[in-house]
Amino acid sequence: MVPLPPLRPAAWLLAAAWLLVTPAAAVDGAASSQRALADAIGLHERGDLDGARRAFEALSSQGLPVADFNLAVMHLHGELPGGAAAALRLMTRAADAGFVTAMFGIGQLYEQGRLGAPDPVRAFAWHRRAALAGSVEAQVEAGTAYYLGRGVAQDLAEAARWYREAAKGGDIGAQYLVASMYEHAQGVARDLRLARHWYAAAAAQGDVAAAAKVEAIDRLAGASDD
Repeated sequence: MVPLPPLRPAAWLLAAAWLLVTPAAAVDGAASSQRALADAIGLHERGDLDGARRAFEALSSQGLPVADFNLAVMHLHGELPGGAAAALRLMTRAADAGFVTAMFGIGQLYEQGRLGAPDPVRAFAWHRRAALAGSVEAQVEAGTAYYLGRGVAQDLAEAARWYREAAKGGDIGAQYLVASMYEHAQGVARDLRLARHWYAAAAAQGDVAAAAKVEAIDRLAGASDD
């Protein structure tokens, strides 16, 4: 099987692109909510954790899922006392309100064992939910789960599907992996044209190995034309 790149750890950062991916953006006063959220993040960045907490809690009471997510992140960082259990409760509320970053975050909590022993089945379920909602990171995780049979039965066709979706979203690792799957007929029919397409996409983002693959396929095609 094609070797996989190392899985990327979750980046527990305060979300900045919040209202772009939450239904709360559609309500009246969204601009003022954006300003208030930016102010809350500013408080956190300046080290005023109590002020940030109060500001996020006020926004949470207004129904902004990203505020719940950011409070969850503070619990995970130990800046608030609830730990992973409180983070899960807040992320679940944000995820149920449609906040995709929270869906992915819950998957990472289960995958990394932040709630006890790692739970690949629950991790996969949340990653797939986020993947279906359009998260490129979650699409990579779903593809990897199907590729390895981790938390779900191994299915190379589904792995190729999710890597392809992530590749369309610009993930360089997924572009290389789906190209390799087309090259080696893993989960898909062998197709050097598509393999070259995705290797070239990865190469355009600076993947040196992908650029070498493009050259190799071009040499092979040239030799077959002779």
